[in-house]
Amino acid sequence: MTETYSCLNLASVRAARTAHEPYNYMIADEVIQPGAVASLRAEFPDIRETGFFPEGDIAATGTFATLLSEMKSRAVSEIVSEKLDIDLVEKPRMITIRKLSAAKDGRIHTDSESKIATLLVYLNDAWNASAEGRLRVLRSGTDFEDMTEEISPVTGSLFAFRRADNSWHGHKPFVGERRVVQMTWLRSQADIERKQQRGSLSHFFKKALKFG
Repeated sequence: MTETYSCLNLASVRAARTAHEPYNYMIADEVIQPGAVASLRAEFPDIRETGFFPEGDIAATGTFATLLSEMKSRAVSEIVSEKLDIDLVEKPRMITIRKLSAAKDGRIHTDSESKIATLLVYLNDAWNASAEGRLRVLRSGTDFEDMTEEISPVTGSLFAFRRADNSWHGHKPFVGERRVVQMTWLRSQADIERKQQRGSLSHFFKKALKFG
């Protein structure tokens, strides 16, 4: 039986293109159902600080809450498992959301060892082809120009990758709205709780410094 979701287009996720150099990753377009775009735009959380916010720290409602639920479904984990050649189905999942990007964000990195794989779904109306903030798949940790792919963060773009010691990625500095939902599969529930607590504390101190 073919599953039908109201936000995610599973057929587009299944049709994602995969690559294995310099590490395992997948790229898809149009993974958001056309009928959900307007609601997702309107119901995206009113985040007023930079950085990623844990799902539990925001008020997800309506269509946006549905998107998060669909991303966490077994079907999505099964598809990504097949594409990235790793079993993610029973691994704990954590969702974080970003609306605003700061100049320091996007630095080249590989992700921490507690992460097994990461999936990004972008939700921006448009993106200038020459603008900064386009995610790059990189061959090294030192050179933004040594890339194999560049992903525009427009609504419906999806990028997922299997974490490795060489899973270098990042984007050139961009300041402003850059809407993205990130889902990460981690090695243990304890890793999720640590990251959620760290994220919540970070945003608490940011607010304290801003309004103190």
